[in-house]
Amino acid sequence: MAFLQMILPFLLCTFLIPAYLTEESSAQKWNYCVVGAGPSGLQMGFFLERAGRNYVIFEKANMSGSFFNTYPRHRKLISINKRHTGKTNKEFNMRHDWNSLLSDDESLLMKHYSKEFFPDADTYVKYLNDYTTKLGLNVQYNTEISDIARHEPPNLSGQYFTMQDQHGNGYQCRVMVISTGMHKPNIPTFQGQEYTEGYEDMSLDRDDFEGKSVLILGRGNSAFETADHIIGSTNVIHVMGRSRVKMAWETHYVGDLRAINNGLLDTYQLKSLDGLLEADMVELSLVKRSDGRLQLIPQDGDLTIADKLVIDNFALRHPYDKVIRCLGFTFDFSIFENSTAPQPGSKKRTKKYPFVKANYEAAGIRGMFFAGTNTHSIDFKKSAGGFIHGFRYTTRVLHHLLEWRYHSVPWPSIRLPMMELLDRVVRRLNEASGLYQMFYVLSDVILLHKDTMEFEYLEEFPTLMLPWLQKASGHNHTEVLVLIMEYGKNFSGAGKDVFRSDRAVGEPEDAHLSNFLHPVIYHYKTIPTLEEMNGRSKHETIPKPDSIHHFVEDFLTDWTAPTSHILVFRRFLESVMGTDMRYFFDQQCFQLALTHTELPLSCQHYWENGQGLPATQTMLDSTAHMTWF
Repeated sequence: MAFLQMILPFLLCTFLIPAYLTEESSAQKWNYCVVGAGPSGLQMGFFLERAGRNYVIFEKANMSGSFFNTYPRHRKLISINKRHTGKTNKEFNMRHDWNSLLSDDESLLMKHYSKEFFPDADTYVKYLNDYTTKLGLNVQYNTEISDIARHEPPNLSGQYFTMQDQHGNGYQCRVMVISTGMHKPNIPTFQGQEYTEGYEDMSLDRDDFEGKSVLILGRGNSAFETADHIIGSTNVIHVMGRSRVKMAWETHYVGDLRAINNGLLDTYQLKSLDGLLEADMVELSLVKRSDGRLQLIPQDGDLTIADKLVIDNFALRHPYDKVIRCLGFTFDFSIFENSTAPQPGSKKRTKKYPFVKANYEAAGIRGMFFAGTNTHSIDFKKSAGGFIHGFRYTTRVLHHLLEWRYHSVPWPSIRLPMMELLDRVVRRLNEASGLYQMFYVLSDVILLHKDTMEFEYLEEFPTLMLPWLQKASGHNHTEVLVLIMEYGKNFSGAGKDVFRSDRAVGEPEDAHLSNFLHPVIYHYKTIPTLEEMNGRSKHETIPKPDSIHHFVEDFLTDWTAPTSHILVFRRFLESVMGTDMRYFFDQQCFQLALTHTELPLSCQHYWENGQGLPATQTMLDSTAHMTWF
């Protein structure tokens, strides 16, 4: 008996250790391994730290955010730092702060680090390292992870992942979160590619381009950023891509060409020698002439006489001194063992990303999740998930999903009386930053409990996961409202005239024709099924609802107008709930009680419980005609 008492504590501790951590191994073990201490890795670290989870963040460099030590090469970020909005609401102000990560430390806002609207990248490196230090995140630096492999041995009660660093040290984790970003330069194969320079290692000294003719391959912000940097030194700059230029103000996608980088469009259209053209390098050859200059010729050209080749009126017939690749970045798949490597994106435009499901888990690899730019295949060219002001929210979403899946912590929610629904929704659509930046992708889901006349509010749930609401959040319900921010169906796109005179509407009856970002409420008596979600048309954000309400677009993005916004929304809610949702004073409730068999909801909730609001005669007289009150 004494022996049993002596070993009992040891036995209990053994049984409490997760099975995947009991395998005999010298590997260091954690529940969560986050690979990469860039913005998304640090953001995930913050949530894991605050939840008290067992985790580590591996970083190959000796600092956080090392990517920004090099990129953007010309050091100016294109993420806006709007320090003043005229409002003190912190959540609203995050709509216009594209650099700060989410935290509970008010000092960790980018406005305290830079007064520049487009901050310097070096400042952002300092910000990220302060974020790491002040929040006490567990980052293991100088650790380059490779050989990530998934194991599911039959003698253990769960899977785990193993990996090693550059020194051969082993690590073991239950859950992987890959937040390495997109840092591998995209270098396509074409004839003469060896004569090009890359954006990743090009000279930043403008004197090296003095009097030179330069061809830039690419059509994105890095290409035009490079052109803007050297435009005052060169003879001529030509920017070539496979497709037409896409302006961010046309597409409403922040990854397309931004105005801060588009100076070359002026010198092209105003005929100041620089130019923009469309061609595919696989149909051309880049050859070096005897004088060291570089010549582009069609694939069927005679390369043996390149120095003398003349093609009448060929747009690229003049030679160049430098050809610079600015073709973006791809995900580095080499950190995985072959058996565990995720598949690339399923579409041509998303092949540079890993194939990620709506819950940010690698397709076919249970327990491996992605955070940050790595997840952009989900909303590529649709929303801001590839950028800091977008993925700070999707990383929080991922954390909520992990909390429910591995720790049985339901999605955060609040349950309130139905009379507070209108105020709650109006507040969210006017201040919520996650909905505003991750339009289409994240939505507020409102569970309608008509039996108790209450609602339950879930913020920023992944829209595509509506069919899995119960499984992913721990909340089980049928009838819901879904709040999403949307642009007009035919307003965004390359070449669209977004400045036309009739670009906006203002009347509530035309709300469904709104073009600019505006709130849309979907009502479902039954949550959409997976088949319905997969069967929606390309113009549908989510499947056809039982009813829908558009808030008319607003020039000030302020949806609080008593008639144009509040009144029509209240009437929509009344049609959904089948009850009067106006507020009444105590005297009005008393009069209604004398003449009606059923009181309005506000009278039931407040007046009958002694929580009503009495009114003066002046107040009653002034509100008698206000149907919106």
